Formats: sequence, structure tokens, C-alpha cells
Amino acid sequence: MNSQAQPWVEEQDAIQQLALEECVKRQRVEHDVRVLILPAGRCRLAGRFAQLGARVTVADEPSQQQEIENRILAAGLQGTIRFAPAQSPSPPEEGDEVRYDIIVLRRGLCHLPYAQGKEKIRQLMKKLRIGGKLYISILGLHSELGEGYAGREQSIYERFARLAPPLADKYGIAEPVCLYSERDLFLLLLESGASVLRTLTTTWGNVKGVAVRV
Repeated sequence: MNSQAQPWVEEQDAIQQLALEECVKRQRVEHDVRVLILPAGRCRLAGRFAQLGARVTVADEPSQQQEIENRILAAGLQGTIRFAPAQSPSPPEEGDEVRYDIIVLRRGLCHLPYAQGKEKIRQLMKKLRIGGKLYISILGLHSELGEGYAGREQSIYERFARLAPPLADKYGIAEPVCLYSERDLFLLLLESGASVLRTLTTTWGNVKGVAVRV
């Protein structure tokens, strides 16, 4: 899929900036901030966290490991960024003692029905330290993707359908998806046991949220 056709590419700045600001605040006090990013993408966000002094884990499919590690090496950040195999949005399989201060879920949740998405959020919340924060981005029901979407009138508990064919072709999303409203995202985080700090809808219609483990 062409990166220019991905509906989330231009929409990461708002939530990522909040996560970076949180890293700065924590680094001033704790000096040992741990960050998990799923999926890794091109590791640009990971590099920004590393420049702030955080220890960063990027999680992605095992088939991406060599390419991602080459990017980390080329950036000279192999000491502060590490790769962990995972099927996003699932967290990597690590020992229970591994906990993070910040987790950024960039995408992937929409490819699961709501109930499964809720379970993934619960898994991610367990990977946070007490007081740690989850930053999440989800494709929006009221974005362009919602035009002609077969699940538009269904409740979030039942909504899992294919995009309208022209949009499925445009964005290369052939499989069913669960699109979210801002209210749906708030409900997802709440029902997953998280304390919701903030939700927002971008100008493109996608939704984002920040939750804390208490």
C-alpha cells in the first residue's frame, strides 16, 4: 500500500506530540523513561523518543526485524532502541517484570472486532507501570472511510464490516474493519479498565485518546 494513500499517515502528530511532551516531563524527574511503540513504522517516532533520553522498544512483525534493525543501526541508536517481535496491536511477549511508562499504539486496532480490540487494550494496559500512559490512534467512523461503510448504523459492539469498494481500493483495506467515533473510543478505554484522560477527533475525522493505568 502506498504510504501516501494511508488514512493515518498525516494524522499522527497530535497524539504523538502529547506522548513526546509526557516523555520530557518524566525524563526530568525519573531519568529512566521506557517507551513502547506499535507498530514500529519507519522508526522516526522512536528516534525522537531516543533523542529525549528514553529507552525505546519498537514492536512489529518478525518479518520486519532486519529492516527495522538496519534503520536503528543507520541512525546510530542501537543502544537506545530495540526491536521486539509482535503482531500489532498485541504487545510483545516479554516477562511480567517488563513495564513501560509510555505506550503508543499507532494503528492496528480497527482490524479487530470491538470485543477483541478491548482485550488488546487490556493487554497493553498491563504492560504499563502504575501511572503510565497509553496513546492511541484509531480510524474514525466520521472520517472519509465512513462514507458508504456497511457498519455505519451498527452499535460499536456489532460493528465490523468492509469499507465501500471505492474507498477500500483507494486505501488498500480489503478486510473488514471496526471504525470508531470519539465516544466509542472513550467507551473502549473505559471498558478496558483504563482511566481516560483525553479523547479528540482530528480534522480528518479520525479519533485519538490518552489513558492512564491507575
